[in-house]
Amino acid sequence: MTQRTVPAHILPILVLAQLLGTSLWFAVNAVMPDLQRELGWSTSSVGTLTSSLQFGFIVGTLVFALLALADRFPPRLVFLICSLAGAACTVGAWWTVRDFTALLAWRFATGFFLAGIYPVGMKIAAQWYSRGLGGALGLLIGALVLGSASAHALRAISGALPWPTLMLGVAALAATGGLLLYFGTTDPPGAQPRVTTLQWRALATLWTDARVRSSVLGYFGHMWELYTMWVMVPLVLATRLQGTALSWAAFLVLGAGVIGCAGGGWMAQRWGSARVAGSQLAVSGACCLASPLLIDAPALAFYSWLVLWGITVSGDSPQFSTLTARNAPPQAVGSVLTLTNSIGFAISIVSILLFVSLAERMALSALLPWLAIGPALGLWALRPLWREETAHP
Repeated sequence: MTQRTVPAHILPILVLAQLLGTSLWFAVNAVMPDLQRELGWSTSSVGTLTSSLQFGFIVGTLVFALLALADRFPPRLVFLICSLAGAACTVGAWWTVRDFTALLAWRFATGFFLAGIYPVGMKIAAQWYSRGLGGALGLLIGALVLGSASAHALRAISGALPWPTLMLGVAALAATGGLLLYFGTTDPPGAQPRVTTLQWRALATLWTDARVRSSVLGYFGHMWELYTMWVMVPLVLATRLQGTALSWAAFLVLGAGVIGCAGGGWMAQRWGSARVAGSQLAVSGACCLASPLLIDAPALAFYSWLVLWGITVSGDSPQFSTLTARNAPPQAVGSVLTLTNSIGFAISIVSILLFVSLAERMALSALLPWLAIGPALGLWALRPLWREETAHP
């Protein structure tokens, strides 16, 4: 199937459903300042809740990949069930919010069901777009980036809305996303038949297939940097801003990743996904290394640096997923993408915990350059696909 045969409404519905479904990610984080004031929770509780959800996502993606759920069952149905389940978990979190242990359990469960939203959305896009996948995933993952960054915007406006309204509103948005995708789209004509057995050999292509290995290892380098950078940005901005101004600035810096995702998708159709992913990974790595020079620079240079970093740190992600989806066995694209996400998010947790711990003892200007280890290793892994695109544009 070529891109020209895809109905015009498919991509907007996919992007909107992904944005609504992934809004679950930071539903509790957005209201944490209110909960901290009301319930006396410490600042570290935010990190604990975030880690709980991340661990849930890792477990969920591992289970989904090993059982090949997105390849054995209709992806639209998996997306719907997980959106409704994630929404129910957020309602449960609202209901038991004063019990921190119960809240941790609900957030873990939310992360588990997010494994049936984010990677499955990419699987559905790969089904529809055998050509132009880089552009489609650019918009799709751009929606995820914007949804993740919106937590900072919600913090900025939370004074005007009570926290229960925000939590229940996010649950309603997620449920709407699942219903919209299920009833607003269909399975693509000629879609790959669903598998009936576990795809162990297909999952092994992460290591045995040179092309898949190249894109996956590049993605892992990207994940070492991405979420840790997102955690560190508010700390960097806090050296100059506070309160609402800090929240809006963080939203703009992280939300700028939409430009990298969408713009990178457009460029990939002309220059290739490997070259676009590698270029953005190189720029974001350079931003890491430039930290000592720019963290105390004049305002224009300081904010330009952060926005450029925000654009490129996210913008390579869709192209890594595109490369993996193109080179993975067609009958197991969903499972391969899901397993890749699982390992990538495990790497991100290690990076977050390490850098947050070191930030208590090291200056940010001395710490942030070490994030460049991920982009450097990712660029090294991506070399075969880069050379292939250069030789055969």
